[in-house]
Amino acid sequence: MTEKVIADENPIRLGLLYPDTRGSGEDDFYALARQIDPAIRIGLGYVPWPEGREKAHLLDGKGKREVLRGLGDAAGLRVAARAVRPMAPGAVTWACSSGSFLHGLEGARGQTRLIQAEAGAPASSTSMAYVAALAAMGITRVSLGSVYHPLVTDVLIELLADAGVETVHRIDLDARSDRQLAAWEGPRLLEIVDRSNTAAAEAVLIPETALHTAAHLEDLELRAGKPVLTATQVTLWHALLLMGIQRPQTGLGALFQVVNQPTSS
Repeated sequence: MTEKVIADENPIRLGLLYPDTRGSGEDDFYALARQIDPAIRIGLGYVPWPEGREKAHLLDGKGKREVLRGLGDAAGLRVAARAVRPMAPGAVTWACSSGSFLHGLEGARGQTRLIQAEAGAPASSTSMAYVAALAAMGITRVSLGSVYHPLVTDVLIELLADAGVETVHRIDLDARSDRQLAAWEGPRLLEIVDRSNTAAAEAVLIPETALHTAAHLEDLELRAGKPVLTATQVTLWHALLLMGIQRPQTGLGALFQVVNQPTSS
């Protein structure tokens, strides 16, 4: 396990399970955690990739979908969840969008039950955090700024529909890799908002934990004129909620002004 101490005065302990593409998006979680009160101690447990990840960009949509789905299999999640258990986390979250939503809503719920059993703490995932965040905000119509192949995005749309949320517009960027996404900066993020936003949507979703959005949350919402829910943002928000921390935070977007009861939906 790799630990990152954001502050050391009575820190809240969070177990973060992250795909084993080290050095891609973990630092965005640290950056967002530094802006949160109270202090957070993050312990990382890496989830191993299945075979085929190195050549996934050469696959068709179905092949990409299967590789990404394999990232969230039970064996890999067990390894990562057990790695963070010694830190006695207040909550544990599977910080991966595709590796959770590609298992469907019931499959994503099953992942959180497995993680909770292995880590000994309340558990969530990025997909379940989106479901909880949208419910807490009363949002039922969204647009998607998807970085995935259309066949991958389709499954996310199905999960949202099963949770009572309609996708009214989408873009599918079919990015090459997590490392490519990690290099996208503020102007590219604003472009995603511009292309995905539509008047019919109550919020814009940018569901990818490799993107570095922590420094841009207010700018993205100002550009959209509505809530923009990024993967890093919803993941940490829901983890805090599961730990009973319901303190509004400034500068982190509309979501962090929401105080609600914890739910795994």
